[in-house]
Amino acid sequence: MEKAKVIGAGLAGCEAAVQLANAGIEVELYEMKPKKFTPAHKYKGFAELVCSNSLKADRIESAAGMLKEEMRRLGSVTMECAELARVSAGGALAVDREKFSDAVTERIRQNKLITVIEDEVTEVPDGYAVIATGPLTSDSLAESIGGICGEYLYFHDAAAPIVTFESLDMEKAFFASRYGRGDADYINCPMNKEEYEAFYNALVSAESAPLKEHDKEHFAKDGFKVYEGCMPVEVLAKRGEDTLRFGPLKPVGLTDPRTGKRPWAVVQLRAENTAGSMYNLVGFQTNLKFGEQKRVFSMIPGLENAEFMRYGVMHRNTFINSPKLLNEQFNMRQRPELYFAGQMTGVEGYIESAASGIFAGLSLARQMRGLAPVSLPATTMLGALSKYISSPDTENFQPMGCNMGILPEWDERVKDKKLKYKLLAERGLADLDKLIAEIEEV
Repeated sequence: MEKAKVIGAGLAGCEAAVQLANAGIEVELYEMKPKKFTPAHKYKGFAELVCSNSLKADRIESAAGMLKEEMRRLGSVTMECAELARVSAGGALAVDREKFSDAVTERIRQNKLITVIEDEVTEVPDGYAVIATGPLTSDSLAESIGGICGEYLYFHDAAAPIVTFESLDMEKAFFASRYGRGDADYINCPMNKEEYEAFYNALVSAESAPLKEHDKEHFAKDGFKVYEGCMPVEVLAKRGEDTLRFGPLKPVGLTDPRTGKRPWAVVQLRAENTAGSMYNLVGFQTNLKFGEQKRVFSMIPGLENAEFMRYGVMHRNTFINSPKLLNEQFNMRQRPELYFAGQMTGVEGYIESAASGIFAGLSLARQMRGLAPVSLPATTMLGALSKYISSPDTENFQPMGCNMGILPEWDERVKDKKLKYKLLAERGLADLDKLIAEIEEV
């Protein structure tokens, strides 16, 4: 049987490679690291997490929790390795980035059906292939993709800064999880009204880093487009003085132990590694100049003397106009043997990207084995996402993360939102189990 090529060893590429290997198909997995790195990637291992170490909520009645459970049932290497590298994060699944990457890398390299080729791919390959080079696809390959797709799109993404735990003033900050859910895994930096207003004014007047020359041509003169889920904190703040207080700095569910009252605003920090020696500022993706980040973020109570291990950065992301190009199995309508997976398809987020790699790999494996394509039930989160990115009627296509709004409605009215989401998740998982049973019979 012909070998399959997978281009890119990120989350989606690794998932696709594992699915193909599980089907008994030999895989050539191409990864340009460590010979060449993108502007955002720094670690040599596969499945590197750049923007955050969080894989979102783990509760089954949440969209992210539902999707992760679907992934587990489909044999996800991401979910397996995330458990091994888990760090405390309340009701969320967060990981030690390096341990997670190392675990995924080990499983890929130990798989006898997967051959890793450390080289840059500059043109779309012929034959059976999955392109999963992510939102930071190299210029040469992006140009080749544009040649067969006719167009591809851009948006900007941002990462949050990381500080050391030992540099924090824990006399001013405190450990707690919102509403007491799970363990007290987050460090909370409370602000009173005066502190918040001073911080807010400094933030909205701080100087941003300029766009690189090769990016400027893609953006309007009055600004740049960004994915809503990774909105730079300074851009979000400019929407209004209270925007942050109802967003990443919302104080609900938290009590300042020094006052016994709810703070005016709260900055939360989440563990970056299992040792708890580094923490990232939750929701603080930013494009401010490094000196400005140090000046403004040091105004946060508890961070006055914070040591920054990494400052926030912004980078360009690339995605294709999937609704005009792809089937719901993530392969091209005009070139059915060519699949795309990951954020470049317009699924936005770590787990969404990994999940798309699972389905693309599974679908390509079926095609190579002469089996009919499968459609995931619309009641599943991955099925709903695959239908979103492949609907030819979609106009003004923008990246989409998992959310309960893309699922078919429950047949009856349910007032309790938590119960409704639980019912939707259980319905989708039951439908997925039926499909898996049918697939395994073949």
